[in-house]
This record gives sequence, structure tokens and C-alpha cells, in this order.
Amino acid sequence: MKLLTEYIEHALQFERLAAEEHDTHLKAQFIEQAKEYRKLAAERAKRYGLPPPSPPRATEP
Repeated sequence: MKLLTEYIEHALQFERLAAEEHDTHLKAQFIEQAKEYRKLAAERAKRYGLPPPSPPRATEP
């Protein structure tokens, strides 16, 4: 369960970085990294029989 929490925390961290970033290329990279962590979290949640994590807030460039 700890890994699931860590994945979500990493996703949230990258989403915050993306929200504050002005460079569109770097912002897109942060968003992509956050998506990958959310994907890992969803896979882990499914393995535990838990609901998937909530979707991220809009941070698209």
C-alpha cells in the first residue's frame, strides 16, 4: 500500500511543478511524468482491489 501512496505523491508533485512552469516543453514533460505515476498508481490500486485514484486537475499546456 505504501507504494500506491508514493506513486500518488509523486504524481501530485509533478502536477504542481507543471502548474508553476512557464516553459511549455518542460511543463509537458512534467505532465507526462505525472500521468505515468498516476498510471502506476491505478495499476497498483487495481491489484489491491481498490478504486483508481481520482483524475488530476487540469494542467495541460
